[in-house]
Amino acid sequence: MTRFIFITGGVVSSLGKGLASAALGALLQARGHSVRLCKLDPYLNVDPGTMSPTQHGEVFVTDDGAETDLDLGHYERFTGRPTVKADNITTGQIYTKVLSKERKGEYLGATIQVIPHITDEIKSFVMTKDGTADFVLCEIGGTVGDIECLPFLEAIRQLGNELREERSLFIHLTLLPYISTSGELKTKPTQHSVKELMSAGIRPQILLCRADRPIEIGDRKKISLFCNIPYERVIPALDASNIYEVPLTYHAEGLDDQVLACFKMEDTKPDMTVWDNIMRRINYPESEVNIAVVGKYTSLSDSYKSLNEALVHGGIANNVKVNLKYIDATTFEESNPADYLHDVHGILVPGGFGERGTEGKILSAKFARERDVPYFGICFGMQMAVIEASRNLLGLEKASSTEFGPTTEPVVGMMTEWVKDNQKEERKSDGDLGGTMRLGAYDAVLKKGSKVAQAYGSTEISERHRHRYEVNINYKDRLEQQGLIFSGMSPDGKLPEIVEYADHPWFIGVQFHPELKSKPFDPHPLFVSFIEAAVHQSRLV
Repeated sequence: MTRFIFITGGVVSSLGKGLASAALGALLQARGHSVRLCKLDPYLNVDPGTMSPTQHGEVFVTDDGAETDLDLGHYERFTGRPTVKADNITTGQIYTKVLSKERKGEYLGATIQVIPHITDEIKSFVMTKDGTADFVLCEIGGTVGDIECLPFLEAIRQLGNELREERSLFIHLTLLPYISTSGELKTKPTQHSVKELMSAGIRPQILLCRADRPIEIGDRKKISLFCNIPYERVIPALDASNIYEVPLTYHAEGLDDQVLACFKMEDTKPDMTVWDNIMRRINYPESEVNIAVVGKYTSLSDSYKSLNEALVHGGIANNVKVNLKYIDATTFEESNPADYLHDVHGILVPGGFGERGTEGKILSAKFARERDVPYFGICFGMQMAVIEASRNLLGLEKASSTEFGPTTEPVVGMMTEWVKDNQKEERKSDGDLGGTMRLGAYDAVLKKGSKVAQAYGSTEISERHRHRYEVNINYKDRLEQQGLIFSGMSPDGKLPEIVEYADHPWFIGVQFHPELKSKPFDPHPLFVSFIEAAVHQSRLV
């Protein structure tokens, strides 16, 4: 029997519903239960694929090629269960489905309304997970009180009635702000948030109270009294030193105990060994390394959420602390890169779109190549490394990407067709931007004896992609003559997947996004290898 847990949030956004959902999923797994997590996003976009990373954070890509909310990355990192397209839906997708059915006449002439047609579509999305796991955790994006959230709240209210208490549970995440002038935490925002949720017909059974300091017993009792929730189910959700500490702190506060109690399930003892070991390595590293992340969305760290975490995972594997130094790529267009990179032990240039900051990324690759500093180029970062080699090793001063406009030396160009699942996919330069990239998992074949083959311990891999442009294979032979080896190719040998310098301590560029598959208990091999190289570099300087 599948039990459904609905997680909502109130007072303010960015409280950490995704992290709370993922941590609860990890706790239920630790007790021997299977879990599945999904996200309902209220925004009207069909998906976040065309949204700016500085507005919405990174776009997380699944194996089956869906562009989704970054919270799905949390789900995978904490539970190890791969997410799929069917685990994320938006208002845009819901309305598109309903209007498509209306155009086809499937509603038999009925007047289309939010209730029941929109809410029924939301309910259908949730209930497709029935039978897929012991627990389905469903996170509702946005904040209670937002007009965009109303159809989703109504849908889960109906589901609560239909599933009854035996199969449904509502958890509400809320904020207790600290007012410095009075020197106390305030419970009133939480009271109002619960009142707002109850006005939508939903009574939460468990409260997760976010705070930056311990919550006194008196405050918990006040919340319990005014929100009509048992004291033991008012759970403190305090700021943690590291996100991987959250499952341990939630367990210590009794969250998983209360969830099982709500469902009248046997209280089994969880195995928290994995999370204890992770935190032990984080808290007691043997040394530390400095990694520069040279990007164009550095104003919002969530733009590179999976990347940041994958670097931490590489540090966990090597038992070192990874210090991240974010540098806006445009900085190097006016300053000497050495002024900013002289003290780093590794340089990572992540993905991105558009021409802004490209020259700074190219200069970063040049600095790393000439000074033997470990370099990791991901997607766009790989393309910039190839352009740098073309300009400075092949002497092609006009080497560029067609993404930036017409060029006589198109070292990087837009893909117009490729093969996925034995079928040809095509794209036109004037077509839609959303959902038209090379998305999802693709296989690659690695060159025997290469650094990447050694890192993976295999010559056959599958990684997730998200890009429109590709390194031009017509330059392959000339670049390899200068030492830039194409060490990973698509199975048909047409698309470059990985490049590396044979005579460099560690210089690797990949066309895919390895960070999307990294987990704290299963770090991605390329990040493990990259941080290992950075550790070696730290001992040389």
